[in-house]
Amino acid sequence: MSPVKAVLFDRDGTLVDDVPYNADPDRVRPVAGAREALTLLRARGIRTGVVTNQSGVARGLLTDADVRAVNHRVDELLGPFDVFAVCPHGPDDGCHCRKPEPGMVLWAAGRICTAPADLVVIGDIGADVEAARRAGAHGILVPTAQTRPEETAAADHVAPDLLTAVRAVLDGPPRGRVLADERPIQEAFTTGPGQGRCR
Repeated sequence: MSPVKAVLFDRDGTLVDDVPYNADPDRVRPVAGAREALTLLRARGIRTGVVTNQSGVARGLLTDADVRAVNHRVDELLGPFDVFAVCPHGPDDGCHCRKPEPGMVLWAAGRICTAPADLVVIGDIGADVEAARRAGAHGILVPTAQTRPEETAAADHVAPDLLTAVRAVLDGPPRGRVLADERPIQEAFTTGPGQGRCR
């Protein structure tokens, strides 16, 4: 059994395509490898959750109901998740939950009765992995086009995609700075995201 008891995911840009201030559940699209990654975790008995900043609520661009509707669609497509944590505050509101503050990670850990040291946070920006660090959890950055180079340089662990990040924690906390896909090379070519089968 993996010493990792739970994995918390950032939502937009990590689990699903990043649609800024998305209020429309029909626009939710899982990223490549998300379903397989979550299936691997659940098959090992590793709990899963979502921790998401939604400052659009504070900015008046979204309602709490909009966020719940989009989260419900994420859960329909990729769930069931054990916990959802949402910060509706803006960057200047001084709350303790908005990533990079650790509040959401700690709250989610408490809801699923998991010590922060036994969980991993996976996200696409520096605030995600910084929130993990401040909470005493492990953080893995999966960079996208929106990730700043300095965030990638500062991250303790970096993976090229979501599936690689998840595979890296199946047998324990992440090891090494750049996490590599360690599947046998033939399997990597036949089942990798976006790859056709070898002939």
